[in-house]
Amino acid sequence: GSVQAKSRWAYAKSLNIELGRKIAGAITKYAKENRADIIVFEYLETKGKISGKKKQKLHLWRKRDIQKRCEHQAHRNGMRISRICAWNTSRLAYDGTGTVARDPGNHSLCVFQTGKRYNCDLSASYNIGARYFIRELLKPLPVTERSLLEAKVPAVKRRTSCVYADLKKLSSEMNLRIA
Repeated sequence: GSVQAKSRWAYAKSLNIELGRKIAGAITKYAKENRADIIVFEYLETKGKISGKKKQKLHLWRKRDIQKRCEHQAHRNGMRISRICAWNTSRLAYDGTGTVARDPGNHSLCVFQTGKRYNCDLSASYNIGARYFIRELLKPLPVTERSLLEAKVPAVKRRTSCVYADLKKLSSEMNLRIA
């Protein structure tokens, strides 16, 4: 409640805003350098009260602001934005072996059920990209053709459990149907 606390919060807020601008600029710059047509984000739901004791927990990460800034900058550069459901992207292994467990010694690594150690963020990125491509592959198909493919690869019916291995199975089934 003191004046000193207000000025510290204002300073922290301005640092946070500047960091959001830099991150959004870096994302769109990277996408432009690599000639990307689309930037895919996880849809991060920000509504509702965050669970805590009695007070709202303090979150300084500006995820919504970063995505909005990226969206405006991407549209200026002729790119599109897509959002993918974030459920289970980092919980499921990209190779289809099931759930992963975080390494207690190094939290950025995860251990698959097969015993393989892998980077959690990279595995989640594969799953995010796979969900986008599964959606884009299935969307233009007629309902009958889509249901035949979903019968061959039943994991693509439920998008929140799709992983990179499912995308590989789906693309091989689509190639078989074309041939």
